[in-house]
Amino acid sequence: MATFISHSPEETAALGEEWGRQARAGWIIGLSGDLGAGKTLLTSGIARGLGITARVQSPTFALVNEYSGGRLPMFHLDLYRLAGPQEIFGAGLEEYLTRPFGVSVVEWIERWRGNKPPSLAPGVLFRHVEIKTSGENDRQLDYEDFSG
Repeated sequence: MATFISHSPEETAALGEEWGRQARAGWIIGLSGDLGAGKTLLTSGIARGLGITARVQSPTFALVNEYSGGRLPMFHLDLYRLAGPQEIFGAGLEEYLTRPFGVSVVEWIERWRGNKPPSLAPGVLFRHVEIKTSGENDRQLDYEDFSG
């Protein structure tokens, strides 16, 4: 497990941008953290690193926002309103969580698998990220990669 300490929103977005530049098709980045921890901010950075210029907004009510125009499409999911795997699959989100053809960034990932890493298809990378607020602008991002 790796840890990144961010002291500003700009540093959090810059980490996301770095991850976006590294991202490959089939990546799933699962985000956990309290409301206001910076999940959508990190996602905006990932989009920028992918070359996506659209404004990234939390898909709380839409469940998924799709972004194109970068070197890979990005699928931004928010599972906050869903109770668990049954509702997630019932909403038709399974493809984004098992083998995306772009990059899936999933807020409230714990609604899908709890704290267990998912079973992954070959070539799929899952990065679990826990964002903890440690001050007004300070965040601790703990992350771990799992691959299929």
